[in-house]
Amino acid sequence: MKIFNTLTRKKEEFIPIKPGEVNMYVCGPTVYNYFHIGNGRTFIVFDTVRRYMEYRGYKVNFVQNFTDIDDKMIKKANEEGITVKELGDKFIDEYYKDADALNIERATANPRATEFIDEIIQFVKDLIDKGYAYEVNGDVYFETKKFGQYGKLSGQNLEDLQAGVRIDVDERKKDPMDFAIWKNQKPGEPAWESPWGMGRPGWHIECSCMAYKLLGETIDIHAGGYDLIFPHHENEIAQSECRTGKPFAKYWMHSAFLNINNQKMSKSLNNFFTARDILKKYDSDVIRLFMLSGHYRTQLNFSEELLESTKAGLERLYNAIGNLENLLDEVKEEKIKENEKDYIKKIDEYRDKYIEKMDDDFNTADAIAVIFDMVRDINTNIDADSSKELIKHSLDLIRELGGPLGILQNSVKENLDEEIEKLIEQRQQARKEKNWALADKIRDELKDRGIVLEDTPQGVRWKKVN
Repeated sequence: MKIFNTLTRKKEEFIPIKPGEVNMYVCGPTVYNYFHIGNGRTFIVFDTVRRYMEYRGYKVNFVQNFTDIDDKMIKKANEEGITVKELGDKFIDEYYKDADALNIERATANPRATEFIDEIIQFVKDLIDKGYAYEVNGDVYFETKKFGQYGKLSGQNLEDLQAGVRIDVDERKKDPMDFAIWKNQKPGEPAWESPWGMGRPGWHIECSCMAYKLLGETIDIHAGGYDLIFPHHENEIAQSECRTGKPFAKYWMHSAFLNINNQKMSKSLNNFFTARDILKKYDSDVIRLFMLSGHYRTQLNFSEELLESTKAGLERLYNAIGNLENLLDEVKEEKIKENEKDYIKKIDEYRDKYIEKMDDDFNTADAIAVIFDMVRDINTNIDADSSKELIKHSLDLIRELGGPLGILQNSVKENLDEEIEKLIEQRQQARKEKNWALADKIRDELKDRGIVLEDTPQGVRWKKVN
């Protein structure tokens, strides 16, 4: 398995620190609002990485934090007239609702920054004691020039970074690039006691501390959106490696941006969508299939037309699943036939192709193409003359390859409520009596209710449509 490592800017063979186990930290949301679909892409991408690692047999310790104390949260809480904790509690609950709806698996741990204040204070003290940080009037700053490798993740030296980044001027700093790891309390802000007075953590120190506490000094994979490379992840590396003297993470992964109708998402352009907005119109399989239809390191363009196209493609996959489910109910032959054994070997080759694509830096776009090729093959070669064993094997394989992507796990066959079952029975009776007008009327009524009937030689079939 190969991963593109942002740190080295090349694909590297993935070798975990501990055989068979992966420690993975993904930067989560600042919980002051519903997360937007750009965040949604990042969460889906790394949920897929985690799922695929598990599919390949690794035990994955997956940590994704909640930033529940920062300037945005303080401002929003003041606007709503509630405490920062109440705001955090509310939007952590809302995060879980939307993440669950997107079929994003729960993390091994979802730490909150405010639960680690004691550990953060100790982290800051250690940096001061080692000479990498200094205190000014209750604020503590990390001294970037003390870390000779600063800029190694973004691929720029300190002078280039200083010239290219807008920095708030603060005459108290030794250098403009120094960043706050502990902030002195301002009026009305939540704060905790510390050796430097009442205050709160800086943003960057939070993730370093939680990763260290929950996963150890060096972790396998640290991941997040492309926008976090600098300064957030750059600063995490500096403060963590200065404290421990060891590499912070072996592999750094970053997902690319999501554009909306070929433009950057922005409230001013009126093209800002939350995940909840999109979930009102499309189910999780459609959204996940769309988000994974491009490589995670490639910018993806989001539009309603592309989502509709994705939805149509997904329906083709689910039609194949529904057909196989119906065939399982209809065919009589249980055991695999002699002439089917070679075909099972043939479709199993799609698993090998799928793994080859996913092992190449989680190339979900090509892996999805493999699934479509496999389904096309199955549609052509499996019918009512096939054995149940072959049909079930084909159905299980579709679900198996959809699993790491978080799609294709639903059953098309559902229990209809009594009223609809009676209508189908009435239509069947009307057809027997050659009462075509009544049969067509019932069929149209069911269609209006989202139930499409298909008359086949094996009997009537049905499926739900949106």
